[in-house]
Amino acid sequence: MVATEVKNLANQTARATEEISSQIAAVQDETRSAVDDIQGIRDIIGKINDISTAIAAAVERQGVSTSEIARNVQQAATGTEEVNANIETVSMAANETGSAARQVMGATESLTQRADDLSREVARFLAGVRSSG
Repeated sequence: MVATEVKNLANQTARATEEISSQIAAVQDETRSAVDDIQGIRDIIGKINDISTAIAAAVERQGVSTSEIARNVQQAATGTEEVNANIETVSMAANETGSAARQVMGATESLTQRADDLSREVARFLAGVRSSG
């Protein structure tokens, strides 16, 4: 009877050992699967990191471009102000030139009148000299 119990215990131990081995194999399979999943997650995180770096670089370039555009707009505004000031100066000079031209025209008309008067006086004088003669 002891031999039978020992045999039964040996059989139970063998079955328990097989069951434990089977459970260990299942845990090892699950561990390998978890390691593979973790590796996949690590790869995805690496890709996300690469994309984030590319986005950050693009945002930085866009910031630089925006600053350059703002600087160019400011320069254009300054240039426009200078052009407006020059136009005002040219306009004032044109007005002054017009005023000077009117003065010259007035002086020319006065000189023409005096030349006409002088021409009549010379003609009278010559007529007087001829008739005296």
